[in-house]
Amino acid sequence: MITAIRQSPRRRSTRSIAALLIVLVLAISTAVGSTPSVADEPSHTQATQDDPAFAKTFRHKFAKVDDVRMHYVKGGKGTPVVLIHGWPQTWYSWWPIMPELAKHHTVYAIDLPGLGDSVGSPSGYDKATLARYTHKLVAERLGLRDARIVGHDFGAAVAFQYASQFPDDTERLGYFDLPLPGPAIDAATYRSLSWHIAFHSQREVPEAVVTDDVREYLALFYPQVAYGGPAYGGTAAESPFSEAEIDEFARTYSRPKVLAGGFELYRALDKDVRDTIAAKPTSVPTLLLTAEGQLDAIRATVDPRMTDIERAVDVPKAGHWLVEENPEFVTEELLRFLDG
Repeated sequence: MITAIRQSPRRRSTRSIAALLIVLVLAISTAVGSTPSVADEPSHTQATQDDPAFAKTFRHKFAKVDDVRMHYVKGGKGTPVVLIHGWPQTWYSWWPIMPELAKHHTVYAIDLPGLGDSVGSPSGYDKATLARYTHKLVAERLGLRDARIVGHDFGAAVAFQYASQFPDDTERLGYFDLPLPGPAIDAATYRSLSWHIAFHSQREVPEAVVTDDVREYLALFYPQVAYGGPAYGGTAAESPFSEAEIDEFARTYSRPKVLAGGFELYRALDKDVRDTIAAKPTSVPTLLLTAEGQLDAIRATVDPRMTDIERAVDVPKAGHWLVEENPEFVTEELLRFLDG
């Protein structure tokens, strides 16, 4: 038996060298710190892979737009509706209302360039530039020339720029809860509206503070601008987000480039003001939704640039997170507007 398995000296030498090389490679990787591959990171399907409601109607998709691989979720039948998220969220912020919308429309919920599961960095994080990326995806890659464009937070500013730059490709505009940087409010005044706007606008500082525990920061931030929270004169508010929702948003914002990209949305405020002032007022039919008690203040910033606001209403019992805090009301208003 021993004779049967005996190897030649030459073969033993070859295998010994191969084993030594493997050990050296592993040692070097450990010493310098190996970089995890994309496959090692939690998947873009993590929040939806075990959800039968998602699997029944929706699919994750990607499309190349210039130097960015943009991620979006598609589902439903009917006229197209494009949903654009703000900070610190992703396409998943729209999930509470997407199944109902998909009964009447083909829904496209996108991850903005540089954010969520979109891969690569855009040429700028100003909202006019992000609108051009979105238009290339929606109108050129997907061929949608009659889209209803709906945005929340900074996504609302992107939606406005989309309608302003590409009115012939915009059927309707939904603008959700954002003072529009522009002629009614300059960048310095905008940064003074809240501690978080001033903080996020700083170079490198928010990354240095937040990077060690992004999830904890997000979990603490969401109640700040929820109904009854400090942003609206209250002392405390419960988060409208579930632990699973926070996990999903933290999954993407924990990536250093995505975290920095989110803060770049704030650092672009000076350019956003200039771009809004330079933009053509849009006559696209518009739905304006705001947090409870904020309608007049926000409408004052958008009126100079939106000339056909068909309906403007604040959402009862909702702070900034309109979709999460009162999804039934938002769905009803949105469907009435989109089908109008």
